[in-house]
Amino acid sequence: MSGIFMIAEESRAISELRSGLTQNGFACSFTPDGNGVIEQVTEESPDLVLVGVDNCSRVWELSQMIKKAIPLPVMALVSQETLDSVDGHLDLDDFITKPCDIRELVLRVKRLLRRADTADSSDLIRCGDLAINLATCEVSVADRTVILTFREYELLRFLASNRGRVFTRGALLDKVWGYDYYGGDRTVDVHIRRLRSKLEDSTHTFIATVRNIGYRFVKDR
Repeated sequence: MSGIFMIAEESRAISELRSGLTQNGFACSFTPDGNGVIEQVTEESPDLVLVGVDNCSRVWELSQMIKKAIPLPVMALVSQETLDSVDGHLDLDDFITKPCDIRELVLRVKRLLRRADTADSSDLIRCGDLAINLATCEVSVADRTVILTFREYELLRFLASNRGRVFTRGALLDKVWGYDYYGGDRTVDVHIRRLRSKLEDSTHTFIATVRNIGYRFVKDR
């Protein structure tokens, strides 16, 4: 089930849109605009953000901040009076005018999600300054080429392809090394430590340790 995160002031129209999206198979979360809204988006990790704030400049600002924090498609609910200003703000992936038909909104949402899925399946994984070229097996951080061993690359590729998910050491051994590998869990720790030494510094953190469980790739990068 795809998740939609709505940023808007509570109203009857917004409640009806949320209800309509839910009835069409989407998990729909909601928050009014305010302090910490970007943090809420990254914690929720939705598939799409729908911004229905009335202040147009705030809509564009939110779109930029969301995309800087986490690569998500952003759609705006805009009034007829603000249509002239939409063309100059390309951070928006799509928009729909208010009041909107739920059928049109659902179709636009599905189109954006399909486009996002296609982009995710391309040959490039990008997470902030980290870029992994799946076609050439090249890795870079802030345009600096990083030399990895085969197993380090495979471990990084797997974690980055499953951003936000937590994996135990045993699961990583199975997925990256193979079910017939007889080495211990310590092997994973050693490779994680090597990856961190090559990729991370005071301004870059990509792999998080989940205490007593394992590791995950930081999703909001």
